[in-house]
Amino acid sequence: MTTDGWRPQAVALDIDGTLVDHDERISEAVVDAVARAAAQVPVILATGRSWMSTVPVAEVLGLQRGFVVVSNGARTVSYPDGEVVDERTFDPATVIASVREHAPNARMAVEEHDGGYRVTEPFPDGDLGGDAIRVVSDAELAPEPVTRLIIRDPDASEADFVELAERLGLHGVSYFVGWTAWLDIAPEGVDKSTGLKVALTQLGVDPAGLLAVGDGRNDIEMLTYAGLGVAMGAAPDEVKAAADEVTKSVQDDGVAAILNRWF
Repeated sequence: MTTDGWRPQAVALDIDGTLVDHDERISEAVVDAVARAAAQVPVILATGRSWMSTVPVAEVLGLQRGFVVVSNGARTVSYPDGEVVDERTFDPATVIASVREHAPNARMAVEEHDGGYRVTEPFPDGDLGGDAIRVVSDAELAPEPVTRLIIRDPDASEADFVELAERLGLHGVSYFVGWTAWLDIAPEGVDKSTGLKVALTQLGVDPAGLLAVGDGRNDIEMLTYAGLGVAMGAAPDEVKAAADEVTKSVQDDGVAAILNRWF
């Protein structure tokens, strides 16, 4: 789209690889740019993280009252009070069984209602954001419907997990392959745009006025839903192809570069 005369009425920002680098840092330039934007329009964090691991980022950014979209769109939560405005769940039993058949060494996790996780075995340090983690058996992993199922194998590659997603024959769910050997399984038809629709309705903002910035495959639907979708410089090619334009990488303050155009 042409941005001549266009101005964002709301901003949606992915967190990891977009706002936060791989060392868990947010640059001062990005914090300042987000603060200027948030003083003028709603800024919505839209992330695969849980609510609990999203709150510290919102606090660093100094965000005031608004909404965050977490768990890849399965939960829309009002910030800072933590009220769940919308939640989508599914029964992962069939997927868990399929994972055990096709990737017996994979680790699995589901989010708990309090923001912690149940896991089949510990994940690498930092993977789950430091939330409360309980190790359980496969049978105890998902006794009730969940917002998402995470599959992780530190010994596999990103390409291995693209292939694994195909082998699993995932029907009736949505899925997103991460930049490492990471696979997020979500309720069917649920992605970040699901939560953003809820948030924008609450805010009275048309999606044509939304600026969205992200770097991952789980951002594709958000980028195409927004009036202007911007991919980070280090995003995979399919993410860049889905975006209207590409900004700099997270290391080069790509979010600040795009926000400084208007704010």
